[in-house]
Amino acid sequence: MITNKTKQIIQIALSEDKVSRDKTTNLVMPAKEKGKAAIIAKQKGILCGAEVVRFIFKKIDKEARIKFFAKDADSVGKNQRVAVISGNLQTILKAERVALNFLSLLSGVATATRLLINKVKKTKVVIKDTRKTTPGLRELEKYAVSIGGGKNHRCNLAEGIIVKDNHLKAAAIVSKKNEVNHKRLESAMKNLRKKTKFPIEIEVENFKEFLEVARHHPDIIMLDNFSKNNLIKAVNHRNQYFPKIEIEASGGISLENIERVASTGVDSISIGSITHSPNALDFSLEID
Repeated sequence: MITNKTKQIIQIALSEDKVSRDKTTNLVMPAKEKGKAAIIAKQKGILCGAEVVRFIFKKIDKEARIKFFAKDADSVGKNQRVAVISGNLQTILKAERVALNFLSLLSGVATATRLLINKVKKTKVVIKDTRKTTPGLRELEKYAVSIGGGKNHRCNLAEGIIVKDNHLKAAAIVSKKNEVNHKRLESAMKNLRKKTKFPIEIEVENFKEFLEVARHHPDIIMLDNFSKNNLIKAVNHRNQYFPKIEIEASGGISLENIERVASTGVDSISIGSITHSPNALDFSLEID
């Protein structure tokens, strides 16, 4: 998972923390002192970011040795030792915060994803992420979603077609009164089919809009903030008249209500919170 983009992100983080100019460590620790430290999970969750942590320590000290006792996607328990770092103690202390920041964030995203998936494991629904990611960290956060068992939606605007409500309004396909201009929508669909091979996804905000958009056979219809009853109505209508259309639910979905949403028969659920506001998983580094 250490891509060129990831290397750049790590370098920015190390530069931000000015690890080479750590006044405390440089003045307190003998320069050649060797030792060991353990990374300990302070709460249970899903591990993610092992190779990032390894890369950070090796980036500062090529001689450092890192042994993980768990791998990405493994469950870790409270107070479990997940890794031991051996080498120069100055290196270990300087890299500590940057390494733990990445490990905590990515494990938090993976854990949040896994919790949601466990809630709907009796269904066939797919959990997807969104582009609501931390600026600059999208690649890593989407990797963490996949480690948690989720599916990555498009990673950027060039990787897929999603016609959102603002596209529909800006292109005068949907009026201020939520009326669909079928000629404009048909023209847009023809243009999309002609110029791209991506599946075409269209977002709708109410059941009436759903009925009208379904007539144009997009590949996916995203139902934004639909009630449970309207989700059921949309799924039933799709099943009867447009069985090839995938239905995606989105908006206001949480750990508390995801089971109700999944029970309606939608094919997928996209959730921004798993990347824009996950709870970081707590880790500590302790010198042995």
